[in-house]
This record gives sequence, C-alpha cells and structure tokens, in this order.
Amino acid sequence: MANSTTRGNRSSSAASPPLTDVATLRQRARSHIEEGAVTPGYGADRDTVVKMLNDALATEIVCVLRYKRHYFMAQGLSSESVKEEFKQHAAEEQGHADRIAERIVQLGGEPDLNPANLAARAHSEYVEGTSLVDMIREDLVAERVAIESYREIVAYLDGKDPTSHRMMRDILAVEEEHAEDLNSLLLGLKAN
Repeated sequence: MANSTTRGNRSSSAASPPLTDVATLRQRARSHIEEGAVTPGYGADRDTVVKMLNDALATEIVCVLRYKRHYFMAQGLSSESVKEEFKQHAAEEQGHADRIAERIVQLGGEPDLNPANLAARAHSEYVEGTSLVDMIREDLVAERVAIESYREIVAYLDGKDPTSHRMMRDILAVEEEHAEDLNSLLLGLKAN
C-alpha cells in the first residue's frame, strides 16, 4: 500500500509543470497592452517574422494569379479536369493568403499587398506557360519552390512563434498536396 501512495504523490507533483503564477501573468497582460496578441513571452523577432510572412503572402498571391490565368487559358481534350484542379488550387492559395495577412496584422504588422512589390517579394515566379503541360509544369515548379521556402520558415518559427509555426506548417502540407496533384496530372497527360 505504501508504494501506491508514494507513486500517487510522485505522479501528482510530476503532473504539475512549472508555470508562471497568475498574478505575474495578469501584470504582464496589462503592460504593453497596445501590442495586442504579442506578449512579452513572444520568442521570435517580430520584424523578421512579419517580413517572412509578407514574402509568403506575396508568394501566395502570385500563385493565385498564375492558377487563375491557367484556369482561364487551359484548352484541349484533357483540359476540363485540369481546369478544375487549377480553380481549386487558386481558391486554396487565396485562403492561405488571407490567413497569412490576418497573422501579419495580429503581429502588429501590415500586409504588403502593393502590386508593384508582389512579384519582387514572391518566392515563386509568375510564368504563364503556353500549353496545358507547360502550365502544369510551371505550377509544379512554383509549388516546389513554396515547399522549400515554407520548410525554412517553419524551421525558423519552431519554438519561437507557435501560432505562425502551426499556420505555416498547415499551409506547407497543402502545398505538398498541390505538388502531388500536379505531378499526377503531368504524368497522366504524358501517358496519353
């Protein structure tokens, strides 16, 4: 019986991690209230994160525009299913852009949506493509660029900004799905 009591006491003390006392948390929350969601415990350099997110925002917007063009310009026997894929990817990329812009504002930054700056800051390029295969190939290249750059952003944010880290990790997973979808389309068209 003594062992079970001892074990029970150890597990209860092990179950309560060292947390900041409530009075300190309340005091910290009141100081610098104008900083919104960014509290003193924020572990990243906010300016660096805002810049990274603005670059990712530009990447997403350029991808939306490229996918939209490809959706409207796709022609040929196999174009209908490919057009639907382009349309779906454009909508998902727009959702990513919206999430990133919202996070920039939460961090006290401003989303840079100036058209003159987008192409220069985007990691991926806006390449139109002349045929259906070219369009798919260019979208696949752009997704691969986004995957690589977003992996680096996720690695940088790890342990420093859990909210931005989770958001970018989720976006990265969708970009990987897009790349796989496009690769399958490309392989299917080459087989024909």
